[in-house]
Amino acid sequence: MKKSILPILTVLAAIVVIWYAGAVWLNSQWTYDQAARAGVEVTFSEMVSDTLTQARPVLPAPHQVAKGLWDGIAGQKITSKRSLVYHAWITFSATMAGFGLGTIAGILLAVGIVHSRAMDMSVMPWAIASQTIPILAIAPMVIVVLASLGIKGMLPKAIIAAYLSFFPVLVGMVKGLRAPDAMQLDLLRTYNASDAQGFWKLRLPASMPYLFASLKVGIAAALVGTIVAELPAGATQGLGARLLSGSYYGQTIQIWAALFGAAILAALLVLVVGVVERITLKRKGMAQ
Repeated sequence: MKKSILPILTVLAAIVVIWYAGAVWLNSQWTYDQAARAGVEVTFSEMVSDTLTQARPVLPAPHQVAKGLWDGIAGQKITSKRSLVYHAWITFSATMAGFGLGTIAGILLAVGIVHSRAMDMSVMPWAIASQTIPILAIAPMVIVVLASLGIKGMLPKAIIAAYLSFFPVLVGMVKGLRAPDAMQLDLLRTYNASDAQGFWKLRLPASMPYLFASLKVGIAAALVGTIVAELPAGATQGLGARLLSGSYYGQTIQIWAALFGAAILAALLVLVVGVVERITLKRKGMAQ
């Protein structure tokens, strides 16, 4: 246990030290400018102290971000518009809706691609090409078009999240469904198994490890898509809205707190998928 934790703590300590050094360096210009306007000189210790306590720093120090994160999570009622829990729930709801849509679309397309050469030759290239379009370019277009149709709220964000999450699921599921080797497929033909039986008895169970690996990527991508979709919409709710309002008013601590809130949410979502994966594979005898 000590051997596994020590390297992690060492890297974490190094990141914190570099972060503090970067905060002092980037925030020092403001301190010196203010001192020059006041016609006073500041010592090095005074400069360091000021750079770590500025209300609107260029780069917030770790303790400032931690305080902002704590205030946003525990310092507010969860129903408050200032609560990160409230905004995380809004983002989480759209993320899960988009992730569900993307997962269903990815699995259905993968099944079609594996069983139909025509779909393999036609759909797969378009699926790959769709991922070359920057999400920052397509998100505003989707939001504007749907808004012109009177569709607002969660659905546009869910569509953007589904757009990002379906591709990892599609690729992973195609790889998984094609995982059985020729001897296993020949054995099923020997038993005169139908295509449906081959799918449920062989291909689908063999695809489970690939599916869950792609779901971990997909759910993180869905969260990114939701946050990006909240930016051009001028949303007032969600982690993207917190980032947007923080950038409007120069509240860098709020921005960083929202970023860390999104990172924590992503880690929890991936952890939940991992737990479901462990339970599922264990029940199928594919994991210890």
